[in-house]
Amino acid sequence: MTDPRSWVAVAVVAAVLAVLLVWPPGPGAPGPADDGRRPRWWWWTAAAPAAAVALLPGQALVLAVLAAGAGVAAVVLLRARRDRVTARATSHRVLELCEHLSSDLGVGQPPGAVLVRAAEEWPVVAPVAEAHRIGSDVPAAWRELAGLRGADDLRLVAAAWQLTHRTGAGLADAVDRVARGLRAAQTTRRIVDGELASARATARLVAGLPLLALAMGSGAGGDPWGFLLGRPLGLACLTAGLALGFAGLWWIEAIARDVERTA
Repeated sequence: MTDPRSWVAVAVVAAVLAVLLVWPPGPGAPGPADDGRRPRWWWWTAAAPAAAVALLPGQALVLAVLAAGAGVAAVVLLRARRDRVTARATSHRVLELCEHLSSDLGVGQPPGAVLVRAAEEWPVVAPVAEAHRIGSDVPAAWRELAGLRGADDLRLVAAAWQLTHRTGAGLADAVDRVARGLRAAQTTRRIVDGELASARATARLVAGLPLLALAMGSGAGGDPWGFLLGRPLGLACLTAGLALGFAGLWWIEAIARDVERTA
């Protein structure tokens, strides 16, 4: 693999494979055909590996697959981190929503006006305000909204709304209790986040140490990259190292998710 054109081909094929594997078709992407055939998107997904097998020699093909796999794993980890950040931001918005509902209801404002104001501040609440306006099932609307990532706590609001509707208890008191409970839960989550941050940082540091070792080996006059990329045993070591590195990062994230879920 001394020909620069081979490296270019490997990079292009790896990028195409990674994009096809992790980039779902958007609203404007080809969808299922009207005659019941498979979506054209999947033909591209199948054609790219076939073209790679036909155009690249064995060693270059292995490198392309490794690069594509590393790209897919990196995108999956980044998406998981993005989803976690989005869920945490939504959770904070839910707490703010409950506090505003509690304060507005506590001063005697009617639920309809309170929901309209909440929908103006956070547009995702608009279906709940509309359900109240037309006399529909407001708790069901809250539960549907709780399906958003990070909005699970809205099920408590739905339960409080339904309980007060059936028993005639004060809605303001019920929502205030929910807000106080969510505030305490948020405090606990912040403590848990602080404890998990060090574990995540350590995992990223350990995952990056092999790159430092390769750089040190190259600086000391060795050729670790040539061994890893140019020999079958090196390719096997590279494959195992990448697999173990990404598996370790994913394992740490899975443990962190379980801890956050139970916090």
